[in-house]
Amino acid sequence: METYHHGSLRAELLELAAQTLESSGVHALSLRDLARRAGVSHAAPIHHFGSRTGLLTELACQGFEGLAAALSDAGEDLDDAGVAYVRWGVGHPGLYGVMWQTELLDRTHEPLERARRDAWHHLERRLGPSTEARRTDALAAFALVHGVVQLILVGAEPRIQDDEASLRDLLRRLRPVS
Repeated sequence: METYHHGSLRAELLELAAQTLESSGVHALSLRDLARRAGVSHAAPIHHFGSRTGLLTELACQGFEGLAAALSDAGEDLDDAGVAYVRWGVGHPGLYGVMWQTELLDRTHEPLERARRDAWHHLERRLGPSTEARRTDALAAFALVHGVVQLILVGAEPRIQDDEASLRDLLRRLRPVS
């Protein structure tokens, strides 16, 4: 086995781990297998992440950063954000799943919490000035889009279509009347 690696091993390990998540799920992810696939010693991933929890936390952080970027790039109304959220979650099922498996993550990792808050901010800001009522509205909007992503990913509701027009219609129908 090759034990010397030049370049960005950390980035390579994260990429290999993300590929495993997307193809096989979180339970198939092991530090030993990542090391083997990267052609490095078994200790190399531990050097970069400390543990499997550390690796999963970094992947969740990347997931929230990707979600925040998708929400930031969406149009300014709530429907735009909702469609962007659903499309990103469905397009990245492995990362999306890890983001919400908090028992697998280090919740004290400040970059993760910062990325989570940033993604939340991009959803919440479309509801107007922050008030207690708006925070509750944001939670309702989050529950809605998160639920739609989950229904699509598990195939529980085959009538939900993953195209923009269908998602917009669904999100409008489910949004509480103001």
